[in-house]
Amino acid sequence: MPAKLSVNLNAIAMLRNRRDLPWPSVTGLGRIALAAGAHGLTVHPRPDQRHTRFSDLPDLRALVDDEFPQAEFNIEGYPTDDFLSLVEAAQPDQVTLVPDDPAQATSDHGWDLARHGAFLAPVVNRLKKKGFRVSLFVDPDAAGLDPARDMGADRIELYTGPYGACHEDAAAAAEQLDLLGRTADRAAELGLGVNAGHDLTVANLPALVKRVPALAEVSIGHGLTADALEHGMAGTVRRHLAALGW
Repeated sequence: MPAKLSVNLNAIAMLRNRRDLPWPSVTGLGRIALAAGAHGLTVHPRPDQRHTRFSDLPDLRALVDDEFPQAEFNIEGYPTDDFLSLVEAAQPDQVTLVPDDPAQATSDHGWDLARHGAFLAPVVNRLKKKGFRVSLFVDPDAAGLDPARDMGADRIELYTGPYGACHEDAAAAAEQLDLLGRTADRAAELGLGVNAGHDLTVANLPALVKRVPALAEVSIGHGLTADALEHGMAGTVRRHLAALGW
């Protein structure tokens, strides 16, 4: 089965937040994305709420439950106590833990699992006890994945930013793709599912899914939102699904 598409709504929320107005509607565009065939929605509610607001979460959970029960809701963020409480209230299907500093503009690196294992292990355990699937955001590093398995994570999410940054350098893109592929191969050996996200596009998805055929899910926000300015949200979702092989 091809990788599933989760539409990250943060860029839409950031645009909405430029004015004290309810548009563009985060929930409304999430509805259009799911109706067009997206398999899920992703949000990253940062502490300053500059993108997704905490008040968006119940509406998005209700959208999935009431209209698209086959879809999944993924919440990503740095695991502070406040974030974990927010997650427990919102009841997502998947929680993706990222090592973001609150001041970061966007996620730009993965966890050092050996260094942060003692911090992450009880967080993973807490979330697993609540019934959530847990994914850890990681850099492509085949040698550093064992702690993810040991702490009970279900999946890793490959940070694909360096791969996406090679959009004008085919040789560099091939090198990054090899790193991603070897990391995904090691994850499979460890029994971990593999997600991917950051700067993925219609252009670079086919090579990624060819190299990582067991890829479970991609989460795409910035590039997908940019594409939607030209093709509309429904058309953009269909373009990305085609690039994934659906």
